[in-house]
Amino acid sequence: MCKTNYLLATIFFFTISFSGTAQTQTTDDDKLSLDSGTLESQFEYLTKKSTNWRDERGRSYEVIRNEWVAKLKANTLDSLKAIKKDLLDTQNKVTAQSTEIEQLKSSLSNTKSNLEATNQEKDSMSLFGMQMSKTGYNALLWSIIAGLLAFLLFFIFKFKNSHAVTRAAKLKLEETEEEFEEHRRNALEREQKVRRQLQDEINKNRNS
Repeated sequence: MCKTNYLLATIFFFTISFSGTAQTQTTDDDKLSLDSGTLESQFEYLTKKSTNWRDERGRSYEVIRNEWVAKLKANTLDSLKAIKKDLLDTQNKVTAQSTEIEQLKSSLSNTKSNLEATNQEKDSMSLFGMQMSKTGYNALLWSIIAGLLAFLLFFIFKFKNSHAVTRAAKLKLEETEEEFEEHRRNALEREQKVRRQLQDEINKNRNS
C-alpha cells in the first residue's frame, strides 16, 4: 500500500513539473517576436516558427516564410545602421576629445613656458636692458660698492697725504720766510752799522 502511494506521488510530481516546464517554455515562445527583442531572439523566433520539410532523398530543410525573412533582413539592416551611427558618433566624440586633448596639451605647454618665464623673471634683475640672475646682480652690485669704497678710501688717503705735504710745505715756507726776515734784519742792522761807522769816519776827517 505504501509503495503504491509513493509511486502515485512520484508520478504526480513529475506530471506537475513537466506541466510547469511546458508552460514556461510556451510563455517564453510567446515572448519571441520579429517586432521586438534582440536579433538573436528574432533568429530564434524564425527557428522555432519554421517547419520541417524533407525531399525525395530524405534530406531535411527548414521552411521559413518570405515575409519573415524580409522582416528579419530589415531589422538587421536597421540594427546595422544604428550600430554604424553609434560607431560614427563614437568616432566623432573620440576625434573631438583628441582635438580637445591636443588643445589642452598646447595650453599646458604655453602655461609651463609662461611659468618658466615668470620664475626666470622673478629670479632675475634687469640691468641696462640685460637680464641677470639675482645672484649675479647682487655680486655685481656689491663689486661696484666695494670698488667705490676702495676708491673713496684711496682718495681719502691721497687727500690726507696731500694735506700733510701741503702743511709741511707751508711750515717750510714759514720757516724760510722767518729765516729770510731774520737775515734781512741782520743785513739791515749791518748796513746801518756800516753807515754809522762811515759817518763817524767822515765826521772825524772833517774835524781834523
